[in-house]
Amino acid sequence: MKRFLAAPFAIAGAIIALFLLASPASAQASRTWVSGVGDDVNPCSRTAPCKTFAGAISKTAVNGEINCIDPGGFGAVTITKSITIDCHEVFSSILNAGTNGINIAFDSFSDARKTVNIRNINIQGFDSGIIGIRIFGAGAGSFVNIEDCLINGMFSSTATGIADQRTNGALTVVNTTVRDMGGSGITVASAGGGLISATLSNVKVFNAASGVAVGTGGAVHLSNSVVSSNSVGGVVISGGGINVDATTISFNAVGIKQTGGSVNLSNNDLSFNSAGVSGTVNSYTNNRFTNNGGGGTITPIGGVTNPSGLQ
Repeated sequence: MKRFLAAPFAIAGAIIALFLLASPASAQASRTWVSGVGDDVNPCSRTAPCKTFAGAISKTAVNGEINCIDPGGFGAVTITKSITIDCHEVFSSILNAGTNGINIAFDSFSDARKTVNIRNINIQGFDSGIIGIRIFGAGAGSFVNIEDCLINGMFSSTATGIADQRTNGALTVVNTTVRDMGGSGITVASAGGGLISATLSNVKVFNAASGVAVGTGGAVHLSNSVVSSNSVGGVVISGGGINVDATTISFNAVGIKQTGGSVNLSNNDLSFNSAGVSGTVNSYTNNRFTNNGGGGTITPIGGVTNPSGLQ
């Protein structure tokens, strides 16, 4: 009799033990890891890393972080929750031939923070890439921070380095280079009549069609940057507004091309553009326009009592 009574308890104990062993493996971690020699069937731990960002993101908790153990190409990824991907000090790359490198889809977010941080990632379009980092969706109260990245070689018909197409949200791009784009280097324009506020600092945009493009709903502050050798224009604005400060704008077809919206300039150096200005820009007297072709209207900011416009 005792033997028969003990059997159910033994079975129950075995089931509980199996459950306890299985639970940690299925739980999402606050920090996960990828490696060039990893495997996406792994739990993405430090000792058993994943192979790709897409493999790691499903095993990373909301507000968690993905880090890189060693150099590698970690594949395109779609982000649908607040997360940080940070490979600082380790070379990490996304090869996005024929597709987007990183999609940030705020319509799919359900968490409160709505914050994505991307740091130290090289995104290589291999000539046919579409968008390096695409940000889209409703995005009210959302934040995207891009730091220390290189985005290169997108030449599809709609190629763009960074495209912020949310309805609302905030964007910061710091210490980042965008080069060799068939379309725009960086585009900020609301898709739904809202406001996207973007701070671009120490950004370099080379050899795109439009270096920095601003459309309806974009409010952009560009500072301490270089925008050069772009075939349509260095700064191209069709709506919204942009303030440009302490930035070099050179060797573009047009330095500042304005067809809508407002442009305010301070402490900039515009030189060797085929046309310095197209449209109308507002300029403090501390800008330098040298060796540019003619055109456009430069309206001084200030008045009789304060001709510099500076306070």
